[in-house]
Amino acid sequence: MGGDHAPAVVVQGAIAAASEAAMSLLLVGAREALQAELDRFPAAATLPIEIVDAPDAVRMDEPYASIARRRRPTSVRMAADLVARGRADGMFSAGHSGATILAAHGALGRMAGIDRPALAATIPTVNGAAILIDAGATVECRPSHLLEFAHLGAAYASVTLGVGRPRVAVLSNGQEAAKGNELIRDATRLLAESSLAFVGPLEATDLFVGDADVIVCDGFTGNVALKTSEGLVETIEHLLTDEITRTVTAQVGALLVRGAFRRFRTRLDYSESGGAPLLGVEGVCVIGHGRSSARAVERGVALTARFAREGLVDRLKRTLAAGQPSQGQASLQTDSQR
Repeated sequence: MGGDHAPAVVVQGAIAAASEAAMSLLLVGAREALQAELDRFPAAATLPIEIVDAPDAVRMDEPYASIARRRRPTSVRMAADLVARGRADGMFSAGHSGATILAAHGALGRMAGIDRPALAATIPTVNGAAILIDAGATVECRPSHLLEFAHLGAAYASVTLGVGRPRVAVLSNGQEAAKGNELIRDATRLLAESSLAFVGPLEATDLFVGDADVIVCDGFTGNVALKTSEGLVETIEHLLTDEITRTVTAQVGALLVRGAFRRFRTRLDYSESGGAPLLGVEGVCVIGHGRSSARAVERGVALTARFAREGLVDRLKRTLAAGQPSQGQASLQTDSQR
């Protein structure tokens, strides 16, 4: 029931995901609204899709404090409970991210040694991809939280990117250790003293260069950086379209390179990845963009199913327990790297 275009695009994307891969789905939300959307697609009747009735949903504009005070279980909390009870193997939500994080944290619990969960977003780089963590789960952080995020991100990069010993950087306003606010300076010291392959502070201008496999920041900074990047991609696409349509010569040139433009858009489009996993909780939880299209929901549901099928949580815990990512570990790729 969550997201700017729910429940229509959520149901459409879920149907597409179930049609393409072997999975059964539980749609959690208001039964009548979800059934009405399912009825628009006759083929849905042949798919293993079940509705779990949850009349109470969190609005996208609802304040965090009012969510925490709720007495009735919301649809997102019921979804998290289904995972906690073992009836579902993972959950995906494109709804209120704060409510989803709160629900997953409360129902699934935290991994041993993890104080705060973090969202791990996969971003494109010149050399391939990197992990930006935290992308919005924990806004107010202590230096020890950034150290936790670094360990989670390194383990995740090992599992998803196949990097034996991921290079870890902390996002700052300069490369010098003296730059940044108190949080960044103290976190830099902790990271330098850790067993991680810490390469130092990273400026925002180098976010997509590929000098680090894991880029650590607090959730506020990470979310702003991620959304700024998304907005830049949309602006570039708009400007290119505007320039291409100005002259016949430009239109002919665009036809010659349209494949390159398409690949460029695919590499940077958030809908291709589908969402970001919430790391540090004892279960699979993937959070999609509030503006998710049906395509983005499809990719997000498929990503959730893959993480559950291939044991992401257990693999992360083994990697964390080992102290550092092991060499030659098999790669569990996200949709954006496949």
